[in-house]
Amino acid sequence: MRILGIETSCDETGIAIYDSENGLLAHALHSQVALHAEYGGVVPELASRDHVQKTLPLIRQVMDEAGIQPADIDGIAYTAGPGLIGALMVGTGIGRSLAYAWGVPAVAVHHMEGHLLAPMLEESPPEFPFVALLVSGGHTQLVRVDGIGQYQLLGESLDDAAGEAFDKTAKLLGLGYPGGPALAKLAEQGNPDRFTFPRPMTDRPGLDFSFSGLKTFALNTMQSHELDDQTKADIALAFEIAVVETLAIKCKRALKQTGLKRLIIAGGVSANTRLRTRLAEVCEKENGRVYYPRLAFCTDNGAMIAFAGCQRLMAGERQGLDFSARARWPMEELGRV
Repeated sequence: MRILGIETSCDETGIAIYDSENGLLAHALHSQVALHAEYGGVVPELASRDHVQKTLPLIRQVMDEAGIQPADIDGIAYTAGPGLIGALMVGTGIGRSLAYAWGVPAVAVHHMEGHLLAPMLEESPPEFPFVALLVSGGHTQLVRVDGIGQYQLLGESLDDAAGEAFDKTAKLLGLGYPGGPALAKLAEQGNPDRFTFPRPMTDRPGLDFSFSGLKTFALNTMQSHELDDQTKADIALAFEIAVVETLAIKCKRALKQTGLKRLIIAGGVSANTRLRTRLAEVCEKENGRVYYPRLAFCTDNGAMIAFAGCQRLMAGERQGLDFSARARWPMEELGRV
């Protein structure tokens, strides 16, 4: 089955074609970083308009790269939520309309399920069951995964997601957008012995997260010191270490609680080098293994949507003409495959 995947949930337009027998045939991504940089964050209306301009040209580009025509497509998968409602409606409308015009089935894909399944695109994918850490600008969740559509939420952020906390702290430090990568780069110059930030909610049972207090702790530290370049780097490093250690502690706790040995990490923050290294250490001590998507598939992309959609289309799921997008969409509502 050959599936066209469309991702437009936020500030990146991702298009891909996935073949159930031959794997990923082609993919392309357009980032809106330059568009939103001057505003210090994503402007929803601008994001939607840019998706309108870029989605169809990217579809043509990817189909040309794969050497296929509309008649070669067996189905279309598009992100229907969660995300920015205007941006979602662009991909949803285009995806469902193309499916109708080409006479093929369409399926609505959950954005976070796409991230969760992204490691399946690699040469050595994880086997079910496993624990998944979904960590991005909008979500921080620990999920037990027993199969596609078989998800049990173990814990989630009660306020800011980890990626959001990275971006906000980066903004406080006067760094550019997107803030997370900028903060991580600055942290490379930091002194690890100067500041120690708290590991929020690790001194109590449970698997939920909270990062807003950590951001406030960073702000208080900035206000009590002269912010020269070295101090900024030291604060950035202390913040990054605190987030990484918090995530590592909760992942180790989740593996022990479930008795599982496989951990996957996906979402934009999964590209963070310090986090990857630390979770590999955790899994090694637990006689387990950690899995990641390739760096290109850590951020939003069409390949993960094409893959997730392919699994659901092969299982018989179909989206009717009365399609819709959902800014909020609990993953536990998804049906099993």
